[in-house]
Amino acid sequence: MGLKPDHWIARMAREQQMIEPFVETQVSDGTISYGLSSYGYDIRVADEFMIFTNVHSAIVDPKDFDPNSMVDFRGEVCIIPPNSFALARTVEYFRIPRSVLTVCLGKSTYARCGIIVNVTPFEPEWEGYVTLEISNTTPLPAKIYANEGIAQVLFFEADEECKISYADKKGKYQKQQRIELPKM
Repeated sequence: MGLKPDHWIARMAREQQMIEPFVETQVSDGTISYGLSSYGYDIRVADEFMIFTNVHSAIVDPKDFDPNSMVDFRGEVCIIPPNSFALARTVEYFRIPRSVLTVCLGKSTYARCGIIVNVTPFEPEWEGYVTLEISNTTPLPAKIYANEGIAQVLFFEADEECKISYADKKGKYQKQQRIELPKM
């Protein structure tokens, strides 16, 4: 399994519609950068957010998550409260080939501000908009800029295709069209 360079990513984006919309160069003109990079792709956060609130004193339970713990927000700038988090989705829609696995890491610009982006790997043949978890680890409110870079996706291609893909197992987050809360 090997990390894939920019020309491979660009070819897969064009031929297999792996990333839509696909930005073929790194864009950084006054924005947090996004687009194709040397060995990955910098994804953007859309203007749709779900911000965590504990006004109902709920317990955070991944097996029984209370949707009332989240407040919907749409806008160009999302403010995440201190020591809290928000869910968001990517601008880009992904179609991961059967022989590919991705790892997604937060951008250093946000990390240096105490803002951590958590995304699970995109498994072979997973498809959809990515649900992002953005944590504000600071004791101050934090700004997130919609339609700008938020994380970098690294692509790894296996020497052979996997036996069972995410599509084969009919994964519960397949073909996401919006921010998805935890499912059982």
